[in-house]
Amino acid sequence: MALDGAFLYAVRSELMPLIGGRVEKIHQPSREEIIISIRTRQGSKKLFISANAGSARVHITEKSVDNPQTPPMFCMLLRKHLGSGKLIDIRQDGLERILFLDFECVNELGDIVTVTLACEIMGRCSNLIVINHEGRVIDSIKRVDEEMSRERMVLPGMKYSMPPRDDRICFLTAEPEEMSARIRNTDPKELSKALIRVFEGISPVLAREWAFFAGRGAHIDSDTITDDQMDRLIFAIKRTRDQLNNGQCCFSVVSDKEGMLKDFSFIRLSQFGTLMYTRELSSASELLDYFYYERDRAARTKQRANDLFKLVVNLTDRTARRISVQREELSACADKDHYKLCGDLISANMYRIKKGDRSAVVENFYDENCPQMEIELDVRRSPSQNAQHYYSEYKKCVTAEGILAEQIAKGEEELQYLDSVFDALTRASSENDITQLRLELSEQGYIRSGGNKSKPPKALPPVEYRSSDGYTILVGRNNHQNDWLSLKFAEKTDIWLHTQTITGSHVIIVTEGQTPPDSTIEEAAVIAAVNSRGRGSNLVPVDYCLARYVKKPSGAKPGKVIFTNYQTAFVKPDTELEEKLKV
Repeated sequence: MALDGAFLYAVRSELMPLIGGRVEKIHQPSREEIIISIRTRQGSKKLFISANAGSARVHITEKSVDNPQTPPMFCMLLRKHLGSGKLIDIRQDGLERILFLDFECVNELGDIVTVTLACEIMGRCSNLIVINHEGRVIDSIKRVDEEMSRERMVLPGMKYSMPPRDDRICFLTAEPEEMSARIRNTDPKELSKALIRVFEGISPVLAREWAFFAGRGAHIDSDTITDDQMDRLIFAIKRTRDQLNNGQCCFSVVSDKEGMLKDFSFIRLSQFGTLMYTRELSSASELLDYFYYERDRAARTKQRANDLFKLVVNLTDRTARRISVQREELSACADKDHYKLCGDLISANMYRIKKGDRSAVVENFYDENCPQMEIELDVRRSPSQNAQHYYSEYKKCVTAEGILAEQIAKGEEELQYLDSVFDALTRASSENDITQLRLELSEQGYIRSGGNKSKPPKALPPVEYRSSDGYTILVGRNNHQNDWLSLKFAEKTDIWLHTQTITGSHVIIVTEGQTPPDSTIEEAAVIAAVNSRGRGSNLVPVDYCLARYVKKPSGAKPGKVIFTNYQTAFVKPDTELEEKLKV
């Protein structure tokens, strides 16, 4: 996953309307990120530039970020040299992963000079370099000395030089004959890897897409590619060239069935088939804004919830082990009737048994055939004491059987509850969601309540959706909200949905006294399936009924309800539809 030179070419096309605009503000929200506000005739636009190794990019952003109270030194330098400057050009050398932003500025002597901002988007080598009109480095967001790189140093006062460049061709200008010859004579032989060696500015996902189209999904080597496959490959490359040049790109983001973002491109991706979900956005900037914001947010949320994940997993394992031991003990109680039988037979044959006997052979008169039965005896006990011992074991088993059955039922309910908390954690999308789950576990006694007496943050409202027929659909974020949504908020005529025997959120269709069409119920069932542990399955059963038939058992865990008069719909989880219907 990388922002390649071809995608940067599409970004440059979107940034061209900024030419002629003037710099209004410059902020540095973090160590390797810069935001430049540029005022144009169409209004102010925020240009986001990141030199972070894992998320280097350039694009227009709509997101609001917090800025430090004291601006860093590099931010002050940019304000000094670019303040009120006019953007006069945006350049890219071929499909190199570098954008040059030329600003017309006034220096300290009052002369008009050109200051260039070089945005190098090259993974761990990404950088943001300020260059004066003489081509010398004023400063950079990352200084590179001799210890870091002997090939190319980036230090103030040095002459700016381009990064080392391999002998590759640009697919925007190359002729078909040159492309074909280069591909056939390039190592490695795997076509997608060979394409990366031949063409500059293409990422692995773009190379795999071209190879996928050329081979119709079959594996191809560059030295055995047929003429027909080569024609299809050249056609795919030309089509991509036309999309870039004519501004007809299809900005796509792919994610797995768990909703984790995996990759993006400026063309429609077919190589993943049904293994991935695809979402299309309207522009390159919108795609980059969405992709990195969602990815970073998900990573931050997962990191903050890591301790809760460990706690829930450990509690689940401990509870499962306890239930397993209790089941073994319960199975041992199955011999209780044998103990009572032995006590009865010893009592009936007391006259035949003496103290010190190791066993007694008696007739089992409870069996119509009266077979002989040998009963073990304790030599230290009298016949009466042996009978009482067997009766005592019988009573212990009867008592243990009732207690163990109750404990196992409680343990299974606890496992189901912990599973629901784990599911809610996997779908937590904000710090507030994690805080509410932490409070819930504290109320249930799984976490010690801390000494922080400050008022907890207000819970976010349920997730809201709008069906294609215009009905409001609400989804609980956690178990407490599930209870509130199903038992307090929902009217008796609203429709309640939940995945069958699978932990997940409670879903309510707000009917306002009307009868929703089947399409709305089906969409709500899909939403319920996506917001459950079954979202990775091919088919999920979802139960639904009127909210009046949903009750909460006395003393039940949060989120636990019982319901009657229900029907079941079988649906396929569809994250694209779920995202589309979300308000």
